[in-house]
Amino acid sequence: MAVDKAPLSGLADVASRPPLAVRLDDTDRRILALLADDARLSQRALARELRMSPPAIGERLARLERAGVIRGYRVDIDWAALGYVTGYLAVTAMEGADQSEIMRSLHLFPEVQDIAVITGSMDMLARVRVRDYAHLRQFLLERVWQMAGIQRTETFLSLAELPSKESSVDLLGADDEDLPRAPDGPA
Repeated sequence: MAVDKAPLSGLADVASRPPLAVRLDDTDRRILALLADDARLSQRALARELRMSPPAIGERLARLERAGVIRGYRVDIDWAALGYVTGYLAVTAMEGADQSEIMRSLHLFPEVQDIAVITGSMDMLARVRVRDYAHLRQFLLERVWQMAGIQRTETFLSLAELPSKESSVDLLGADDEDLPRAPDGPA
């Protein structure tokens, strides 16, 4: 007799693992703050601002990238200016459904920007981007509601948004003395 897998057991395989906290010094924090304000700053511009040599900045950036602190340099697109609508799709899985498979399947849809397992009355919350009501309708009817394992969904449309705090994080006031040391060694 086969034993069914627990509905939440696969989530550890798809969920991102929290990394070890990386110790930062004041210079690292200043670099991150400057890049958060303008990711296009060159190593030379950072070096001028911090009164350091460009190679020293390059070494610090490489270390922060290796440690996973800097995950990339991106363009911040204003999707609303392009006519897209941001929405949120709350999902409740059927009892016994493999939630990791639902999460993986949802994440494959180009409309889904990110997805999180949440606490509360719903199981997952996905941020979605659609062109208009017709696109949302098609997305739900032809894709989401065709998926096995979904009991119900609830859709929320964003009426107003503030910019992400990622670009204005106060890294200079951070205190990380008690954080575990990252494998790369001291900052």
